[in-house]
Amino acid sequence: MITSKQRSYLRGLANNIEPIFQIGKGGITENVVKQFDEALEARELVKANVLKNAMAETRDICEEIAELTGSEIVQVIGSKFVLYRESKKNKVIELP
Repeated sequence: MITSKQRSYLRGLANNIEPIFQIGKGGITENVVKQFDEALEARELVKANVLKNAMAETRDICEEIAELTGSEIVQVIGSKFVLYRESKKNKVIELP
C-alpha cells in the first residue's frame, strides 16, 4: 500500500504523461489486462482514458484493472485514471 505522500508524488509524475490506453465499450478484456500488466512492468506508472461509450464508470473500471494487475490506484479524475505498480525488473521510480 502506498502512502498519501507517495501518491501525491506519483500524481505529480503522472501530470506529464499521456494516456496510453483507451477503454471503450469493449470494456475490460483479457487482452486489455495483459497490456496493462506489461505496461506497468515497463513503466510503473500508467495513465488511461475511459471513453464515453464505456459500459461502466471510470472508477469501477480503474478498480477492476488495479485488482487484476495487482497495482495501486494513484488517481481518478473525470474519464482518466492513473495506476502504479513497482516494476520487478526495471525499477525507475523512487518513492519518497
